[in-house]
Amino acid sequence: MESLTRQAVTATLHCLTGCAIGEILGMVIGTALGWSNLPVIVLSIALAFVFGYALTLRSVLSSGLALAAAVPVVLAADTASITSMEIVDNAVVLAIPGAMSAGLSSPLFWLSLAISLVVAFAVTVPVNRWLIARGRGHAVVHQHHH
Repeated sequence: MESLTRQAVTATLHCLTGCAIGEILGMVIGTALGWSNLPVIVLSIALAFVFGYALTLRSVLSSGLALAAAVPVVLAADTASITSMEIVDNAVVLAIPGAMSAGLSSPLFWLSLAISLVVAFAVTVPVNRWLIARGRGHAVVHQHHH
C-alpha cells in the first residue's frame, strides 16, 4: 500500500499540474492585455480551477464513469486542494514586490510564478494528506484513476 504522504504528494502534483497551467495562462493573458491585479488574479484562479478539474475529469471519464457521475467525484476530489493552492500561490505573487507589475519579458514575472507554485505545493501536500487520511479529497477519485 502506498504511504499516505506519497499519496498526498502524488495528488498535489496532479493538482499542481492543472493549477499551474491555469495560473500561468491567466497571468500571461492578463499581463499581456495590461489588466490590473484583480482581473488578472480572478482570471488565473478561474483557469486554475478549469484546468485542475478538467485533468481529473479526463482521468475519471476514461475509467468508464459517466459524466453525471464523474462531476461530483471530481468536485469532491479537487476543490479543497485547488482552493488551498490558489490562495497560497496568489498570496505569494502579491507579496513579491513588483511581481504583479513585471512584464512578460521580465525574469521577475517568471521567477515569482515559479516560487509561488513551489510554495503552494509545499503548503498543499499536508492539506491533501489530511483529506486522504479521512477518505476525502483525492481518496474519492483514487479508485477511478488509471
